[in-house]
Amino acid sequence: MELSNQYVNEPMLDLFIFESMQLIEQMELLIISNEKSSSYASEAINEIFRIMHTIKGSSAMMLFNNISTLAHSMEDLFFVLREDKPQKVDYSQLSDLVFEGLDFIKVEIHKIRNGDEADGDASALIKHLRDFHDTIKDQNLSADNLHVTGSVCHENRAPEKQQYYISKVRTETSSMMSKFQATLRFEPDCGMENLRAFGVVNDLGELVEEFYHIPEDLDHEDSAGVIAEQGFTLFLKTDRSLEEIHRVLMQTFSLKDLQLAQVENSKLFNDLHKERRILLEGSTIKVPSATDPDHLANKHEEREIHASANLQSIISVSVAKLDQLMDLVGEMVIAEAMVTQNPDLKGLELNNFAKAARQLRKITSELQDTVMSVRMVPLAGTFQKMNRTLRDMCKKLNKEVQLQLMGQETEVDKNIIEHISDPLMHLIRNSMDHGIEMPSERETKGKPRLGTITLEAKNAGGDVLIIIRDDGEGFNKDRILAKAREKGLIQGTEDEITDKEIYNMVFLPGFSTNEEVTEFSGRGVGMDVVVKNIEAVGGTITADSVPGKGTTITLKIPLTLAIIDGMNIKVGDSRYTIPTTAIKESFRPKMTEVIVDPDNNEMMMVRGQCFPVLRLHNIYHVQTDVTEFTEGIIIMVEQDNKTLCIFADELIGQQQVVVKALPTYIRNTKKVSGLAGCTLLGDGSISLILDIGGLMIRQSA
Repeated sequence: MELSNQYVNEPMLDLFIFESMQLIEQMELLIISNEKSSSYASEAINEIFRIMHTIKGSSAMMLFNNISTLAHSMEDLFFVLREDKPQKVDYSQLSDLVFEGLDFIKVEIHKIRNGDEADGDASALIKHLRDFHDTIKDQNLSADNLHVTGSVCHENRAPEKQQYYISKVRTETSSMMSKFQATLRFEPDCGMENLRAFGVVNDLGELVEEFYHIPEDLDHEDSAGVIAEQGFTLFLKTDRSLEEIHRVLMQTFSLKDLQLAQVENSKLFNDLHKERRILLEGSTIKVPSATDPDHLANKHEEREIHASANLQSIISVSVAKLDQLMDLVGEMVIAEAMVTQNPDLKGLELNNFAKAARQLRKITSELQDTVMSVRMVPLAGTFQKMNRTLRDMCKKLNKEVQLQLMGQETEVDKNIIEHISDPLMHLIRNSMDHGIEMPSERETKGKPRLGTITLEAKNAGGDVLIIIRDDGEGFNKDRILAKAREKGLIQGTEDEITDKEIYNMVFLPGFSTNEEVTEFSGRGVGMDVVVKNIEAVGGTITADSVPGKGTTITLKIPLTLAIIDGMNIKVGDSRYTIPTTAIKESFRPKMTEVIVDPDNNEMMMVRGQCFPVLRLHNIYHVQTDVTEFTEGIIIMVEQDNKTLCIFADELIGQQQVVVKALPTYIRNTKKVSGLAGCTLLGDGSISLILDIGGLMIRQSA
């Protein structure tokens, strides 16, 4: 299928993809929540019908016929459930069919997003949906009521050519015909107003005998702007009731306001019919004005329904624009530091300048906090997606498991959300496949048949902790050790390795203890995939387990990647930045507190405990005159319950720094560990941001 640039451009396509994926996620949650009660609530059926109706219309507007046809079949199915209310329905089979349909649509949307042709064949799935549709329909319908009003299955109908302008005039008349005038206004900045108007016309096509709409030409490039400013006006002639027309129009997506009136006097329609003939001969149509005497004279003859949605105070903004805004704020933070910390100002008494600088710093900080808050997204959406993963695996593995969600309101940066969705799904699948036992086995162990996986999020300083906990059989310590020995991962004696270190071996590449290759595991692709994705956003992952009781996986991820609070330190002529959230304390040591072991490893004795010392000038080969501990400063940092003492020349001071990626030639051509990025300081110099976790790994290696 080739998309015509006349009808489709990138903003329209992006909006279609965004809205469709949002609706699909909403529908998945509805199905899962209702499936648990072995029935579908009437409110859920109505909502699912509306969602499929919207997807059908929007995909038809965008000329994705395979999606539109499938959505139409699913809409027909829920129409029967809504209108006929059949008593005997296999809701499990219904959920399977609907999920299969949603998966098909998601695959097609993924193709569209990547610029590929949406060429999937849904014919087999549509047949299954129609067979199920016929099964439940035959339960309640008599021979006199075999056709569902307003919902028709097009099994043998050839696909009609899609058009963006539909207007039909039928010559036959009926004494029962009513005439209506409708004005629709869409949400501000919703986009694609002309295509949404086309969808309204398309929805009414089967219900009306004759209609006109203003603007007349929905294909014209200016029609979207006219509709956004003046609304979309329809004049209808139909044998349907006002309530039925009102119900159909209210299903319009992004509808802000609807005014629907029944016109008792036919003079308005006669005038429109004449004006339409003039239009077809080359003139322009006259729009009835609210101040027109004829219009005012007929106003008392109208019966009106006015339905106004609440004004929407939320708008959707492209993530790319938020990224650009964040970059600009970051540059402003750097510029503010360059102005207020300019070396030319040293030694000068500038009281007015200092006052203005404080005000600038206050405004910059508030602006930064506001932009950061705009980018923060609750984890609820990501957590809720795991219900679908759990549901599918329960069916395929014949296990009984429930998912408990805690702390869904916890917020993290939008970019981080995108990176942790796949790791969370992998961890849930791992708990299902490796951790939770079969129901019969759980009963033998004295556990409830229903297993539990808990997904919890909570704030911890400048980080967010995401905890995945299950009540399964836990890690098998002996099997992990055997696999580690097989791969040569154990150095030294096994007695020196703690249980937690053994459990964390599962995160090593290719480490899988599942001997049987299944759909979910046993292919050598283990938890190292999760580790790479978490480390990509500056996070860490740890595991702990109690044999026979369960396993706990903890993800520690930063709130944001853009701007952090850091402590700047000096080593020779170089500058380094340590995230303040990792710093425990700093002090100038005494020589009596320094211990050197037989392997020349330096240790620092602090309040009766020994901690390793890391000399930055040795690791990064920096020339410095400060090599004695008593002449420099010790910064004690902590991460994952491990402590390290970093030795530097001096502390420069604390400030907010903008995290910049390291240059490509450093990342790709040089093996430099322990660096998370770089930043620009107020005096124009570059400071390298230290990765505390990487330094600890380097120190222990």
